[in-house]
Amino acid sequence: MSLCLLQTRSLLSVFEEDAGTLTDYTNQLLQSMQRVYGAQSEMGLATEQLSSQLLEYEKQNFALGKGDEEVISTLQQFARTVGELNTLHSELASQMADRMIFPMIQFREKDLTEISTLREVFGIASDEHEAAMVKYSRLPKKKENEKVKAELVGEVAYSRRKQHQASMQYYCALNALQYRKRVAMLEPMLGYTQAQIHFYKKGMDLVSKKMDSFLVSVSSMTQSIQAQLDSEAEAMRLTQRELLSMEDTVYMPDRDPVPVNRTLIQKAGYLNIRNKTGLVTTAWDRLYFFTQGGNLMCQPRGAVAGGMVLDLDNSSVMAVECEDRRYCFQITSPSGKTSMILQAESKKEYEEWICTLNNISRQIYLTDNPEAVAIRLNQTAIQAVTPITSFERRGEGSPNPDRAKPGGVQSSSSAPEAEDLIVPGTPIQFDIMLPASEFQDQNRVGGRRTNPFGETDDDCSPESDDSLLQQVFAVRFLGSMAVRSGQTQEVIYEAMRQVLAARAIHNIFRTTESHLMVTSSCLRLIDPRTQVTRISFQLQEVTQFAAHQENGRLMGFVVEGRDWSEGTEEGEPSFSAFVFESNTEGEKICYTISLGKDIIEAKKDPEALAQLMKNMPLTNDGKFLLLDSETGDTANGGAPDEEESEA
Repeated sequence: MSLCLLQTRSLLSVFEEDAGTLTDYTNQLLQSMQRVYGAQSEMGLATEQLSSQLLEYEKQNFALGKGDEEVISTLQQFARTVGELNTLHSELASQMADRMIFPMIQFREKDLTEISTLREVFGIASDEHEAAMVKYSRLPKKKENEKVKAELVGEVAYSRRKQHQASMQYYCALNALQYRKRVAMLEPMLGYTQAQIHFYKKGMDLVSKKMDSFLVSVSSMTQSIQAQLDSEAEAMRLTQRELLSMEDTVYMPDRDPVPVNRTLIQKAGYLNIRNKTGLVTTAWDRLYFFTQGGNLMCQPRGAVAGGMVLDLDNSSVMAVECEDRRYCFQITSPSGKTSMILQAESKKEYEEWICTLNNISRQIYLTDNPEAVAIRLNQTAIQAVTPITSFERRGEGSPNPDRAKPGGVQSSSSAPEAEDLIVPGTPIQFDIMLPASEFQDQNRVGGRRTNPFGETDDDCSPESDDSLLQQVFAVRFLGSMAVRSGQTQEVIYEAMRQVLAARAIHNIFRTTESHLMVTSSCLRLIDPRTQVTRISFQLQEVTQFAAHQENGRLMGFVVEGRDWSEGTEEGEPSFSAFVFESNTEGEKICYTISLGKDIIEAKKDPEALAQLMKNMPLTNDGKFLLLDSETGDTANGGAPDEEESEA
């Protein structure tokens, strides 16, 4: 009996150890299964969120959204597919909960908990049996009390029965656990596998029946995009290798070997702009500038887009000298109220910016073919400094070749060469500046300017002028230069050509407006603000005058002077051509000069003078011949100080 009990105890310890190990493993296995279930549940939520996010792509306002229409439709199709897959994932999660998690929890709560409970009951019954046996063993040998003995015997029997029943239940549960654990391990995995198979079957049906052609098209599209990317990446790598192989001089400022492009109608790049920080202090900021239509735009650092800085239409652009900077130029609005000074980083950029802004100022961008117009104007400027053999050849194709050219001897049958009219390389004066000391003297004593070309104006003062003619025109002085001849109009046309070409090539577009007063004795160029005479000429010394053959706003005249550098007593005759741009037809100025010369000739014959006065009306005071007034209040000095020449 004792040997059997010992074997039972030994087997019981083995079964109990196995049950404990199974309990620990079951808890770990359940945690793994719950993690799988949680991941599957999260997959359902994630796919639902993914489907919603795919639909949000259409609502995004991408700045570079070109070509996204196909991508949007494809993503919408994917969103519908992901939504269907989300349904399958949710169904799979539900099946995992019912067929994997629930059986394992049921095994742990039912079988393993029962084993634990029966073990406790068995332990209590064993303790009660041991206590009863201890009491029964303590019965006295000499003084036996039958009543006490009977009670103890009954207690031992009851505890043994109870222990036997508990042990039998416990042993049976341990034996049954060996079979139930096998089922408990297989049943959840069977349910998991069947759920996955069901999920994959539905997924395959979805993909194979609905998405085969769609996936093939998407795959082709991605391969095409990848091929384009590979091509762009290869081109970029080649460019990088070329850049790495170049010398350091390529990156040096002001070392650009590319020639200046003077035909641009748009330009972009970094410029330094001068800003006033105080009454006399300035600061320079480096900003990104670009042209857009007829506007100059600026984009500050960090800004998404640029803003307009200045309207360039009819604006004036000219190079300026700054004490602390190179390559500076100034842009001034037509009204003169707004101006700014900018600095380019190199000479090439400096010249291209000036040319481009001047092209825009001329409103070339509004023409049908602005590039062609800009190229034609640039070619005209280049050809203007190339000598030609005949002015008649220049006149070919002129829209009005028979235009009147008053005031001089018509050109001879054989046109002179350009070198016969103007010495090559003759310097050109682009402005008539009044010295400061002379300006002060004129304001102080009412003096008159001494002509720097040798002429005098002793007979042209307002006090002594008794001429019958006095007409004022608003003009802009374009330039003057020495010429070889004063007896042909071709010298005026050649001077116009060279002056305009020099202005275009050197980017000199700003001019100063003056008043040209034509009388029967002299020509006077007057400052409209101060009424100071800048320069004056005797009308008798004007040997030729003519308007441009094609641009009627241009006119010029030749003045004869004397050159005493040879040491002769009377001096050798010298000639200077002056070129102007007017607000009205240049022929009107030429007509007025011609009329003044006629008056000079008529003064020699009183009858001819009287006949001339009969043919021309006089002013109310009867002092001057009355001509048609020029457009605008030019006679009263109401013209602006400076404006851009359109010649």
